[in-house]
This record gives sequence, structure tokens and C-alpha cells, in this order.
Amino acid sequence: MRILIRSGRGVPDDVEAETRASRGSLGGPRRRPLAAGIRRHLGQNLRALYADTLAAPLTQRLETLMAQLDKTKR
Repeated sequence: MRILIRSGRGVPDDVEAETRASRGSLGGPRRRPLAAGIRRHLGQNLRALYADTLAAPLTQRLETLMAQLDKTKR
């Protein structure tokens, strides 16, 4: 038999404690890393989706910005 003690917000204390324990150091939910197969599938699909964009030449404005960034790194 399981007894649930409710907190003031109507959430059982065991659920609230579990929620607190599952949060990361910044209070956000802790996420499990994606499986290798899923990461591979996402990568292949993203590469296919953006292939045309990556193959297109840079505009003059982007080339100028890239050159400025390169100068600041040195």
C-alpha cells in the first residue's frame, strides 16, 4: 500500500521530490543524450536539408564579416 502526502500545491510529495531530483544544476530538466543512431539520422537529414545552402557562395557582406572575425581572433 502506498500513501501519498500532498503538498500545498496539490502535487504528491513523492512526485515533487522526483521532479526536483531530475532537474539539472540550473533548475532545468536533465536530458539524456540521444542514441548514436538518432544522432546519425539527424545529422544525415540536416546535411541533406542544408546542402544547397552550404554549397552557395558567400555574399560580399558575409565575406567581409568573416574577414573581420578572423582578424579579431589573431
